[in-house]
Amino acid sequence: MAERKPLISGNWKMHMNHLEAIAFIQKLSYALDQADYASADVSIHPPFTNLRSAQTVLDADSIPIALGAQHCHWAESGAFTGEVSPAMLAKLAVRYVIAGHSERRQIFGEADEQVNRRLKAILGAGMTPIMCCGETLQEREANQAEARIAAQVDAGLAGLKRDQVGAMVVAYEPVWAIGTGHTATPDDAQAGCALIRDRVRANFGADAAAGVRIQYGGSVKPANVAELMAQPDIDGALVGGASLEAESFSRIVRFRLQ
Repeated sequence: MAERKPLISGNWKMHMNHLEAIAFIQKLSYALDQADYASADVSIHPPFTNLRSAQTVLDADSIPIALGAQHCHWAESGAFTGEVSPAMLAKLAVRYVIAGHSERRQIFGEADEQVNRRLKAILGAGMTPIMCCGETLQEREANQAEARIAAQVDAGLAGLKRDQVGAMVVAYEPVWAIGTGHTATPDDAQAGCALIRDRVRANFGADAAAGVRIQYGGSVKPANVAELMAQPDIDGALVGGASLEAESFSRIVRFRLQ
């Protein structure tokens, strides 16, 4: 089985304007070298207003960082005020799109069925989805974490083909560890990621399970990334706050040197 190349993704959420995005990308490119890119794929996920500026600087300087988006609608076009379609993102050379982030689920009420529609639309536009799943503190304390994660995986990936699942990304992000300063232990993170891979194996077979990349997301920092990445079922990180500074994010990308 070929080794899965780690994917380190920076989710900027609602931070930075387009000028700050350009400066960040330039600083990050100075901090990384070819050995870093050979060891891990890197993606950044700015707000929509920054995508064109980010694309321009990445292309102009031939920086091997993939452009990502944080969200999209499932329709190609239509009367959906405030939304952005997969086709629009694809025209900007976006490669990865986050779907079903816990903040979208918790704050904006996204259901598993909506996440599934987004995944299909993202794949249909030739991009790679990063599907997020994870339990809340209440679910964890009620011993419902495994059932909740399994349900999100099963519903989110429903109707996809084996090769599609094997080539995509799933992020395990325990809601109780996002932006709280609390990080799941490496064993906790591994257990969640292993459960996701087991569900993929059960639904789509061994090849899909071997190919899918599973990220951990939840207060990932330079100080804990190496221990997290040492776990057998963790293939990358979906980084929030620590991705907003080039210095800290570059150290996470270079986790092998920590």
